[in-house]
Amino acid sequence: MSEKIELGSIKSDYVFDGGNLDCGSGLILLIRENMLQVPEQGIFEMRSREPTVKSDLPPWCRMVGLEYLGFVEEGGVTRYFIRRTVSADEQEKSLEKDKERAKKYEWRARARSTGNLKSTVYSRNFSIDVGQPASFETSDKNPSAVEYLLAALAGDLTTGFATECAKSNLKVDDVEMTISGTLNNILAHLGIEEGDPSFASIEMKCFVSSFEDETKVGEAWDRTIRRSPLAATLRKAVEMRIKLSIV
Repeated sequence: MSEKIELGSIKSDYVFDGGNLDCGSGLILLIRENMLQVPEQGIFEMRSREPTVKSDLPPWCRMVGLEYLGFVEEGGVTRYFIRRTVSADEQEKSLEKDKERAKKYEWRARARSTGNLKSTVYSRNFSIDVGQPASFETSDKNPSAVEYLLAALAGDLTTGFATECAKSNLKVDDVEMTISGTLNNILAHLGIEEGDPSFASIEMKCFVSSFEDETKVGEAWDRTIRRSPLAATLRKAVEMRIKLSIV
């Protein structure tokens, strides 16, 4: 059980804002990275808006030899305090090991045909029903593979943008995106003629409601695009038109 402490009883040597990341989304790596800014026996403060951190952070600290001191709640933000009880060499070695493990991490999924124009994809504790590769219908039982790709990209960017804004202490009330794509030649996929069935272009418009400085919001959006695994991959092969609108 996490220990709640009195506000003002601890003075931080360094403050890091983890936004709404959970411990399985790279937060641990960022804590290790930022912990290097804290002197040995100094106090590291991590601010978070993610509820699961409260139960996940204390056992991780015990596992890696850091002293977890407790937390303070202020509105929707929880401030966690950790004493750096390991040497700089130990901290750097542990960080490098974690970075190497992260770089080599392999995401896995398996799929099998489970019906007419349907496959089921299994990943971790999820199962996802996928329809045909592409469809002209206005309604189907399952989204097509083309729609899943667009949905994955849109989800990547909207979630990533909201997280980036939270990390930057930018208050946004709503993040919404429209996305559309065209193929070079759908007839090539259907086998009607020879050609290129790949995506020709993808257009995205992101709408965000915020009273924050537009320059700072725009910078957070630019960071989101640069750091997006899907956007970075697709931009190498597809013309992508991306627009941000702050309302």
